[in-house]
Amino acid sequence: MKRKITLKQIARELDVSISTVSKALKNSKEISADTIQKVQAFAKLYNYRPNNIALSLKNRKTNTIGIIIPEIVHHFFSKVIRGVELVANKRGYNVIIGLSNESFSKEVINMEMLANGSIDGFILSMSKETLLQQDYHHYNETMSQGMPIVMFDRVVSDIKCDKVIVDDFNGAKNAVQKLISNNCKHIALITTKDYVSVGRLRTQGYLQALEENKITPQAELILKMDDTLDYEVHLEKLETEIEHLFKAHKYIDGVFAVNELYALSAMKVARRMGLNVPNDIQVIGFTDGVLSKHSTPTLTTVSQHAQLMGERAADLLIDKIESEFSIEEEQFQTVVINTELVERESTK
Repeated sequence: MKRKITLKQIARELDVSISTVSKALKNSKEISADTIQKVQAFAKLYNYRPNNIALSLKNRKTNTIGIIIPEIVHHFFSKVIRGVELVANKRGYNVIIGLSNESFSKEVINMEMLANGSIDGFILSMSKETLLQQDYHHYNETMSQGMPIVMFDRVVSDIKCDKVIVDDFNGAKNAVQKLISNNCKHIALITTKDYVSVGRLRTQGYLQALEENKITPQAELILKMDDTLDYEVHLEKLETEIEHLFKAHKYIDGVFAVNELYALSAMKVARRMGLNVPNDIQVIGFTDGVLSKHSTPTLTTVSQHAQLMGERAADLLIDKIESEFSIEEEQFQTVVINTELVERESTK
């Protein structure tokens, strides 16, 4: 394997200055065609690649952005990444992806590692542990060093930065309104603990839809799951809790779940109990993932337009990186992505 070669070594081998090598590699008109050909041929022979970190130390710019996501298995996050990649590549930027695995410490480590000269800015969705601890020092420290951050999906008002969110409240409200319009009288909610902002907003949308239709909310029909548990343990506990809910309240005729997993689990439990979806019980889930299209029956969902969310986040970040505003002039915006109800077989 050939050793990585530097500008200095190329200059020494060809008996020219480092500046001449640098300009020749960029096809500068200041350098003769013969010298350009020699330098580029030598660089190609020895597989020369510019050192982006060294360039960033000199130019303070790497044309690379970092994405920190809380989990990799979720279809929603893969679609966001796709949107970021599309815009980033179009605008001449590379993308590095970091995974926090819902851990505060891993989120901090990822940000510290990438902020050390590797990237120009972050696009991130907060880990559940960060939300639970409400410790945001690493965001503020990163931005105080002049590195912009754009948050998406899971955000907090305490952090002053650009944000891209989905209209969780109205998305949930419209989904529950669909169930009510389909003559559901007793609608259960399967949601997360309130510290997760998206779960809290979707819960509020559920309650608002009931209120507007003069349906009194029943606390016993709201199931709040602790999703910080190990995935397999969480899944087993989820199905057990849903079964208890359905057995204790046999009159439930509709379910709104704040994510795809909860909705599909509700359908699985209902079928196991001999209930027909949608004739006995109708189900709607937030997030239009791959599984929703292939479940039996297929699941009616609230689409978040995840790819569009990624595209908007990338544009916001790159605009910020390339802007020349001073810190005092800096202004932030929150982009709200509208949801769409995708009707399938789990509702009438």
